[in-house]
Amino acid sequence: MPSSERPGVVLIVDDLPENLSLLHDALDEAGYTVLVATNGHDALMRARQSLPDVILLDALMPGIDGFETARRLKADFATQSIPIVFMTGLTETEHVVAAFSAGGADYVTKPIRPQEVLARIAAHMQNARQMRQARSALDAFGQATVAVRSADGKLVWQTPLARELLHAHFGTERDETPPRLLEWISAAEAARRDGREPSTLLIANGSRRLLATFHDQTGDEEWLVVLREENDASAIEALIATFRLTTREAEVLYWVTQGKTSPDIGQILGSSPRTVNKHLEHVFEKLGVETRTAAAALAMNRLRGSQRGPAT
Repeated sequence: MPSSERPGVVLIVDDLPENLSLLHDALDEAGYTVLVATNGHDALMRARQSLPDVILLDALMPGIDGFETARRLKADFATQSIPIVFMTGLTETEHVVAAFSAGGADYVTKPIRPQEVLARIAAHMQNARQMRQARSALDAFGQATVAVRSADGKLVWQTPLARELLHAHFGTERDETPPRLLEWISAAEAARRDGREPSTLLIANGSRRLLATFHDQTGDEEWLVVLREENDASAIEALIATFRLTTREAEVLYWVTQGKTSPDIGQILGSSPRTVNKHLEHVFEKLGVETRTAAAALAMNRLRGSQRGPAT
């Protein structure tokens, strides 16, 4: 295990002391930090407090069994991204299906073979860390990104900015996928399958507008969606940065993209139509175009480009 990384943290959940002892010793010797719970209730509490990298979960326990424990872990936004490896002596198809349906990422059969468990944990640990690093990078750069599970449309994770935007535009109070966003995601994913470019979702909310673009689908069958909020001020700032315009030139160009005439723009900005046209002459020169239509088309194309998600 690379010394630059902290040891992985594994939570073992089993009501049998001999299983706990066997797994604890094997994981401890391999360099992992090991946490232990003997029932589902304690597992839920410990997982939320410590956020382990992987959870080894016994399927059959008294009280809250492993399947219900997994469902509750996956329903909690704080723990839903933690990989769960079921431990079970039940190999019938219905029990394997139940384990995956409850949110399990993998399973091992009893009697436990420590080397097999270590190999599976290492694989899931690597995947979990890569995903966590990607999410941390998105958080650090202020990206508004959400991941939605394709199987059931559940919101798997979201960056802090995405949470704010979903609340502002859809009124969501909980970590749930807004129905309108889910409908659009399904259509966008279908377009990708058919080799078509997915459309952009636009939600208008007064002077604020939310745009959603379909970014990618991960190997974990999650849709990644990038959200971006735009308003008049942010669009004008983008035009200033893109074309090196003055503030007033950018304002004039922005309202041209909105289909406004020179008299309309003059009224909005408190200028005469003649002054607006003078600013437009400077805009045409900087953009290398000769008409309002060409200027508007170029500006709108650049604005749309700045609203797309990161390149794949």
